[in-house]
Amino acid sequence: MDWFFKTQIIAGWLPNTVLALTVIGLAAVVILRSKKGWIRPLLVQIGIGLIGFAVGGLVVWLLSDVFKVFGVSLGWVVMTTIAIGLGVATALVAAIVQSKGARRAVAAVTIVFALIYCGISVDRIYGEYTTVGSLFGVPQFSKLDESTVRHASMSVDQWRKLAKRGRLPSMPRKGEVHSVRIDATTSGFGARTANVYLPPAALSKTPPALPVMVVLAGQPGSPDRYFSAGQLGVMLNAYAAKHDGLAPIAVSPDQNGALVHNTLCSDTKVYGNAETYLTRDVTSWVKRTLPVARSADQWLIGGFSQGGTCATQLGAAYPSIYGHIFSAGGEIEPTDGGHRKTVDRFFDGKEKEFDKHVPINIIKAHAPSTQTWFSAAGQWDGKSQKNQAAISKAAMDAGMSTTTVVVRSTGHDWHTVQAGMEAQIDMFGTETGLGRTHKSIGDYPRLEVIAANTNNEND
Repeated sequence: MDWFFKTQIIAGWLPNTVLALTVIGLAAVVILRSKKGWIRPLLVQIGIGLIGFAVGGLVVWLLSDVFKVFGVSLGWVVMTTIAIGLGVATALVAAIVQSKGARRAVAAVTIVFALIYCGISVDRIYGEYTTVGSLFGVPQFSKLDESTVRHASMSVDQWRKLAKRGRLPSMPRKGEVHSVRIDATTSGFGARTANVYLPPAALSKTPPALPVMVVLAGQPGSPDRYFSAGQLGVMLNAYAAKHDGLAPIAVSPDQNGALVHNTLCSDTKVYGNAETYLTRDVTSWVKRTLPVARSADQWLIGGFSQGGTCATQLGAAYPSIYGHIFSAGGEIEPTDGGHRKTVDRFFDGKEKEFDKHVPINIIKAHAPSTQTWFSAAGQWDGKSQKNQAAISKAAMDAGMSTTTVVVRSTGHDWHTVQAGMEAQIDMFGTETGLGRTHKSIGDYPRLEVIAANTNNEND
């Protein structure tokens, strides 16, 4: 079954096969018609399909943008895709009602393929589930053997000097992503399995002390999303290939404990001590186990959506741990089911307690700051753009080195994360001494810089 779980959902033979079967089925429904009077029923079915498209699109729009049941807008591309799928399905239902025999059977089967392809198309837009395994929560990466990981035995500068002399130690051509359990020794938090990326340099017998990226997936989601949907391991391998095997070590811990939980990345009575787990247990495990640098200017915390909110909260609240913050599609405040419900459920109705976890308030409370804050929002994600604009102003006022970008032709999705993270990796590499990339933020074609108060460039 391993091959099945590794089958790609948004590319490769599976989506192409489903699309082909859908097209063939639709063609067969048109061809398999009665000899007499077939035009009128066909036109009726098409008309009903158009009604299904219009009504379905309206309902989806109301749920997304009026009642906001998903928390964020689905975006017009997703809403149109769903409306088309509903329109096709409605037309096929009409064909079933008006047909007999083979045509009815073909129409019934084609509905299934059409709806599956609609789901695949939506997933392709978001980039959330990349394989069948990720869809069913099957672990995507092998377990890390901690006994094979060595502590740092030199600095990055020493490694680079060895590279110039052609005397680098033996190492793999590519880095590796593994799963690992990070014990909640201090917090007692019920965390799921984490994931870690080790670049080629970290896999040598004498690794350097490397910078660290702590990254948090969104909610609902799981830690491996950053390496499957986010393609972080692929991007870091590309970076390492240009920098003598050097790249940040990336750790994606679990901040929620379950797919449907939202801990607000805080210590509360509802889901436990998520904040303590991330800032103490995870930090201690990383420093104890991996070849990493220890100063805050070598550490970044980042995330997508709810994970981006967490990154801004914790990054600003713990400047002694994290010198850099990355947020893609982050929220203006941590919420689970609305502001009032969140305050009542998590903080016993105490607004002042809730306010301590709002990113802008945390940034102001810890000003002035020497941290960096990089934020990305999709072009079609208006809510996230408003959120990042407000937080960006607070970050600038606090003295943070701030870069705010909009990613062209994306929404609240992993494509936004990938585009923003590509630039963030280069910037972080420059800031931590791994190497320069000879690019400024304006050289990334998918990024539009909205605001910046930094002179740091990857040049």
